[in-house]
Amino acid sequence: MSTQPIPQSDQSTPWWREAIIYQVYPRSFLDTNGDGIGDLPGITAKLDYIAALGADIVWISPFFTSPMKDFGYDVADYCDVDPMFGTLADFDALIARAHQLGLKIMIDQVLSHTAEVHPWFVESRSSRDNPKADWYVWSDPLPDGNPPNNWLSVFGGSSWQWDSRRKQYYLHNFLVSQPDLNFHHPEVRQAHLDNLRFWLARGVDGVRMDACNFHFHDPELRSNPATLNRDTATVSDVNPYGMQAHIYDKTRPENLAYLQQIRTLLNEFGAVSIGEVGADDALGVMAEYTADGDKLHMAYSFNLLTPQFSAAHIRSQVEQFEARVKGGWASWSVGNHDSARVMTRWGGADPTPALAKLVLAMQLSLKGTPCLYQGDELALTEADVPFELLQDPYGITFWPEFKGRDGCRTPMPWTSAVPNAGFTSGTPWLPVAPEHIARAASVQEEQADSPLHAARRLIAWRRQLPQLTRGEITFFDAPEPVLVLRRDLAGHPGVLAIFNLGPAPVVLDVPQAAGARALDGHGLPGSVDGSKVSLPAYGAWFGTVA
Repeated sequence: MSTQPIPQSDQSTPWWREAIIYQVYPRSFLDTNGDGIGDLPGITAKLDYIAALGADIVWISPFFTSPMKDFGYDVADYCDVDPMFGTLADFDALIARAHQLGLKIMIDQVLSHTAEVHPWFVESRSSRDNPKADWYVWSDPLPDGNPPNNWLSVFGGSSWQWDSRRKQYYLHNFLVSQPDLNFHHPEVRQAHLDNLRFWLARGVDGVRMDACNFHFHDPELRSNPATLNRDTATVSDVNPYGMQAHIYDKTRPENLAYLQQIRTLLNEFGAVSIGEVGADDALGVMAEYTADGDKLHMAYSFNLLTPQFSAAHIRSQVEQFEARVKGGWASWSVGNHDSARVMTRWGGADPTPALAKLVLAMQLSLKGTPCLYQGDELALTEADVPFELLQDPYGITFWPEFKGRDGCRTPMPWTSAVPNAGFTSGTPWLPVAPEHIARAASVQEEQADSPLHAARRLIAWRRQLPQLTRGEITFFDAPEPVLVLRRDLAGHPGVLAIFNLGPAPVVLDVPQAAGARALDGHGLPGSVDGSKVSLPAYGAWFGTVA
C-alpha cells in the first residue's frame, strides 16, 4: 500500500506545506521482542497503518543511545540506536520500508543538551583545561557560593548544578542529568552538524528540532527579570519556571545564524525541518525562526496544546502568527508526547468520539502543516497512571497537582482480544489504559463510523481540496462556540468552514454562508439553509463560495 501523491497543481508550493505529519513515540508504539518497550521493528511493522491513515511524514521521537532518564531526550550517542529500540540495521530497514510506501521519515534532534554520561560531558567535567572543557556552560559560584544567576529549570528548581570535580556550576535547562551545551563554541556547532549529516546520509528526510530556541545562552549570564505575562502554555501554574521572563537563558539572537547553517545542510539533502518553540512569545519566535526561507521550514508551539478550547483562542493564535510571519510556515498541533490527550484536555472527563472528528476537521482546515499524535486518530483519552507506576520525572516532581506526561504516553492499543491490547507480550513499561482497549485499532476497523475511519476519510478528502492545503485564511465573527473560517486560493472557489466546538446543538446566522454550495465527503453533520446554519454538537459544515 502506498499513499496517494499530493496534488501539485502549483509546482511552486513546497511539498511539505501540503503534507501531514504523524508522530510516533517509539516506547509506546509496538513492542516486537517482549521487553515491554516499543522498538524500531515495531514501527516498521505498522508503517502500512500510518500510510493507510493518509500521513506523509512520520516523526519518530528519540531512539538514540541514552540512559533514559528523560526517555531518550537525554542523548549519550547521537549516531547510534539504543539497544532497547534495535540496531542501525533496523533503522535502515525502517527507512527502506517507509520509502517503499511513499512515507518520509523525520527524526528528533535534541541539540541543546546531552546526557551526563555522554563522552563529551565526561571529558568536559574532568578538568578546567581539557579539550572539551568549554563545550558545556560552566560558571564559578558567586562569592557566597550561590549559582551565578537566578535561571530556573523547566523541570523544577535552579538550572545550575554544582560539580565537585571542577568546583563549578553547570547549566541544565531540564533535568540535572541533562547538561546544556555551549553553542558559543564553534566546535560544538560543527559537531552537531556532523551528527546531522550522519543521519541525512542514511536517508532521513527531515528533522524535528527539540527545544530549538534553547541552543544559546547569554554569555554574560545575566539574571532573568520577573515576567509580567505568565507563560501557562509551556508550563503549568504550579511550576515557578513560568514566573520568569526567559530573555537570557533561551531564544537568544545568535540562534538565527545557527538555524541558517542547519538549513544549508538540510538543503544539501533536500530534507525538511520543524522546530519546537517553547517561549514567552512563542508565536513571534515561530514567525522569526521560519522567516525568509533560510532557517526552519516550519515551527510549532504549545499554543494549541493548552486546555483553552474556544473559537476565540484558536482564531487568535492563527491570526497572530499570520500577522507576524514573513513567508514562514506553522505546523498546528493539538496533541503530542508532552501534553495531555486532546480528547480529555478539550473534552473533559467523558468525551464523545464526535469531538475527535470535529477537532481533526478543524485542525486540517487551518493554514499550516498538521501534526497528528499517535492514538489521537483512535480518540484515545488521557490515561490515569497511579503515582506508584509513574515514570516521568517531571510528573514525579510536581505530583499531585501536575501528574506529568505519562498519561499521554501509554501504549497504543492495537488488538482488543489479546493481552496488553497487542502492544507487547511482556509487561508494558506503562500500563495499557483499560478504557483504551475498547478503542483499539482492531475494534475501530470493524466500525464504519469509528474515529479511525473518520480520520482516514477526512485526510483523504482534504487532499482533494488545494484551498485547504495552500489557500490563505480568513476568520469571521461568530458567537462562541462557533468558529468560522474561509480558505482562498487563486483559480479555485473559496472554501467556507463552520465548526461547532461545543457539546450542544447551535443554530445561527452566518452571512458568509448565503449562496454557498455544500461540500460533502467529509462525514461531519451540519446543514445550511440560506444563511441559517444548523450544527449538532461537535458538528461542522463545509461549502464553496464565490
